[in-house]
Amino acid sequence: MIHSLFMINSSGDVFLEKHWKSVVSRSVCDYYLEAQIANPQDIPPVIATPHHYLISIRRNGVHFVAVCMEEMPPLFVVEFLHRIVDTFQDYFNDCTETIIKENYVVVYELLDEMLDNGYPLATESNILKELIKPPNLLRTIANTVTGKSNVSGTLPTGQLSNIPWRRTGVKYTNNEAYFDVVEEVEAIIDKTGSTVFAEIQGYIDCCIKLSGMPDLTLSFINPRLFDDISFHPCVRFKRWEGEKILSFIPPDGNFRLISYHISSQSVVAIPIYVRHNFVVKTGEQGRIDITVGPKHTLGRTVEGVKLEVLMPKAILNCNLVANQGKYNFDPVARILHWDIGKIDVTKLPNIRGSVAIAIGSNTSEINPSINVHFTINQMAVSGLKVHRLDMYGEKYKPFKGVKYITKAGRFQIRM
Repeated sequence: MIHSLFMINSSGDVFLEKHWKSVVSRSVCDYYLEAQIANPQDIPPVIATPHHYLISIRRNGVHFVAVCMEEMPPLFVVEFLHRIVDTFQDYFNDCTETIIKENYVVVYELLDEMLDNGYPLATESNILKELIKPPNLLRTIANTVTGKSNVSGTLPTGQLSNIPWRRTGVKYTNNEAYFDVVEEVEAIIDKTGSTVFAEIQGYIDCCIKLSGMPDLTLSFINPRLFDDISFHPCVRFKRWEGEKILSFIPPDGNFRLISYHISSQSVVAIPIYVRHNFVVKTGEQGRIDITVGPKHTLGRTVEGVKLEVLMPKAILNCNLVANQGKYNFDPVARILHWDIGKIDVTKLPNIRGSVAIAIGSNTSEINPSINVHFTINQMAVSGLKVHRLDMYGEKYKPFKGVKYITKAGRFQIRM
């Protein structure tokens, strides 16, 4: 049971608080702020105080701290806090301190509906939008003049059914559904190019625009790739356990069907390489040379490439020349940012030049690490492949017209 919720900005100020049971003094946040000061990079998600439990997450520079007065599963609260942020992003296109302050009224209305007497009630975006209209300029002006609110006077139809995540009576002229497979790779590669550690975090995001009450099944050629997987409540878990088939009645609109994890035990082919050379000539000057190139992309283009070179404290400044993209050096954080963008295979991105090193520093310990961020559309690094997608319902027949992109990416259905 969640008693209160506090939102804290990056300066440590509580800019919004909401109470469902009894009012909890905001002084309870001092325990959280003390933990933040002690270790700002690794704040414990659960903090036990003499009379409360503080369970928190951090998203977009805002700390969401839930206060509980009795023991309860912490992951339950963490998931609910993430659902709050996702709902705000869906309503306001972002979830920052400024956005929340600009939409105080709608934020409190949403919190009132999402939690009832301390227990989650309505957390699906399409149900909330039927009850609380998303803000716009015209509606805001009308509510200010008339004194009305965005809350509807009728209960959403989905709340009264056995499928609370989907509205009843949904109708579309063109029935279609889109599935986006997104995979994020985190890997550690040594200076020889060998992969020390690698893991994949994947998602399947959906945009469903189907009339009536469709029943979908989605199967994969290689479902054994998944080491860990979490589902949207619409997925029938027993069928997945027995047949490894995703069977579900989808919500209307956008939602995340599953999120999965693939550990380093599986073979992960990193689709990009970095060749670097860092040499210290004297005690005051050094040379750096970095080249980035694609590999194992199967004809796909590597886009959105960004490098962060974490320089040691001995580096004072950089004087570099990049043949592609732009770079800047933060002398305070000692981080070199190189924004490459799209890789041109005919002329591989390269950055080189000199770096100034503090006099008297230990040059033997100068060994910067490099963080690489990149995007490849329509490619699944894990090799995940969709086998087939079927749909049944009162107005539908099993269909064959599924347009696939075999290496994951986006696939769609049209009737």
